[in-house]
Amino acid sequence: MKETKLALSDDILMSVEKPARYIGSEINAVNKDVFSADVRFCMCFPDVYEVGMSHLGIQILYDLFNQREDTCCDRVYSPWPDLDKIMREKNIPLFALESQQPVKIFDFLGITLQYEMCYTNILQILDLSQIPIYAKDRADDDPLVIGGGPCSYNPEPIADFFDLFYLGEGETRYYELIELFKENRKNGGSRMDFLKMACRIPGIYVPAFYDCVYNEDGTIKSFSPIYNFAPAKIKKEVEMNLSETFYPEKPLVALTQAIQDRVVLEIQRGCIRGCRFCQAGMIYRPIRERSVEFLKDKAKKMLDSSGQDEITLSSLSSSDYSALHELVYWLIDEYKDKHINIALPSLRIDAFALDVMSKIQDVAKSSVTFAPEAGSQRMRDVINKGLTKEDILNGASLAFKGGWNKVKLYFMLGLPTETDEDAEAIAELSNDIAAAYYLLPKEERHGKVSVVTSTSFFIPKPFTPFQWTAMADKETFNARQQKLSAALKKTLNAKSIKYIWHDLETSELEGVFARGDRRLSRAVYEAYKRGCIFDSWNEFFKYDVWKTVLDELGFDIGFYNTRERSFDEILPWDFIDVGVSKSFLMREYENAKKATVTPNCRQKCSGCGAATFGGGVCYESKN
Repeated sequence: MKETKLALSDDILMSVEKPARYIGSEINAVNKDVFSADVRFCMCFPDVYEVGMSHLGIQILYDLFNQREDTCCDRVYSPWPDLDKIMREKNIPLFALESQQPVKIFDFLGITLQYEMCYTNILQILDLSQIPIYAKDRADDDPLVIGGGPCSYNPEPIADFFDLFYLGEGETRYYELIELFKENRKNGGSRMDFLKMACRIPGIYVPAFYDCVYNEDGTIKSFSPIYNFAPAKIKKEVEMNLSETFYPEKPLVALTQAIQDRVVLEIQRGCIRGCRFCQAGMIYRPIRERSVEFLKDKAKKMLDSSGQDEITLSSLSSSDYSALHELVYWLIDEYKDKHINIALPSLRIDAFALDVMSKIQDVAKSSVTFAPEAGSQRMRDVINKGLTKEDILNGASLAFKGGWNKVKLYFMLGLPTETDEDAEAIAELSNDIAAAYYLLPKEERHGKVSVVTSTSFFIPKPFTPFQWTAMADKETFNARQQKLSAALKKTLNAKSIKYIWHDLETSELEGVFARGDRRLSRAVYEAYKRGCIFDSWNEFFKYDVWKTVLDELGFDIGFYNTRERSFDEILPWDFIDVGVSKSFLMREYENAKKATVTPNCRQKCSGCGAATFGGGVCYESKN
């Protein structure tokens, strides 16, 4: 192993806010010799270190790559604006953490696309790495820039910046891609030679091999491969056996406080619920569980190797994991004397959940969380939430009887078919939950009740039944928010309710890129050149700059956001097959308009198409 010298001098490190973001050497970091490896892969999360270190996907891929003797996997995150400024002034190339070597010497730069508001940070990474921004301008010795993650399910707004995308779960095809790269290099092949072979691997999308033609009204006329070797349809990759695949036993431990500073145990993938607004619930189908034995083994090894004092059970809907009781009670018993906290996100509030929470939480300090998403029953039926008001109030009452007096409520405004009355129903439900607390005898109460009602603005996403719907405009959002705020102030328990809401202008821009097309890359590049980075951070978001750029380049926000799509319109992501069929999404959109509830996957198979992967809950129900 060659001696590693920090890429930044001591005086630079001491001049920035958190030097620990840039020095590597975390617990369980893998330190390979980057110069002796056959393949050098740099994993990137285009946000600040504390956010990126909390991402499970990178931890899994980091472990997956470094298990290979021929591959060195390193990491890089977005430099905070203080270091960004210094690196530009002093012409310091962006460097990877373990090796402290420039990112531009790596063979691959793999960028996780977790949310749309990180798009300018992708350009920051490329720019500081001294890698050409546009894929068409890169030479054979530049890294191959590959994207993956949730936003890769509509990669078009940033397609021009990527050489290729990996659509789906990384456990299945990355080794094949690495072997192909080694073979191409051994044969003296060019960058283009590799891409021509790579696009034949299932799940791999090479944007340069496809052409998009537009109608006069701006909609897509055709989207098709330029070459006959490029597939017309690209199907996502799915790891079906989650109990016999890669999972980090020695997770990286951040040197500074991360957003989620804990061991993450992913208990399953997918969701049976079918909420019509939820992209994750559709693109990660079918639901696949990990065995209890697998999870117990990984929990022990990760806690022992990391020294962490908290473990979170990760899932879109933890309550739907069939062996949850066994796993949770085992964790409680195994670690009862070791001061290990157990976090259970996405848990339905019932007697079991509250029993568990009473054992693992300090009731006096913690809060319980409900996500009704909509205030009225009609709206919850529209979005297929599968919760009644009685369910919600019963859960709240159980929590209050168990000693909790703090409740967090999550809702969305601007859902399809929403009326003013639906928005105001959020206030009614919030008040009813607060009132349920005061139905308890005084001697059973623990001080005053605290209800935090939070709203975000609904953003239609690809591969959901609402991918065709119009997003509400700013005026409608503002009006609904003001009506809700006024209604909350008029409730009998107004003093017990605090209202917070998500930023509207960020939501508007997110909506543009969520359903945008390839033409938008010009706007991302222009906004970046005018200083836009860290757009998901309120203190750095420059809405006026974005609005000016979109206007100057002739982009109409209404075209992307507030326009209803027809079923026969070609959508920018139609060339991707996520398993869930378009006909199913159409049926669900029509059901939404009629406020018709669709049973969850364990109750009845609705024929979504995910059974074609050959496993999961929907497939099991047929046996």
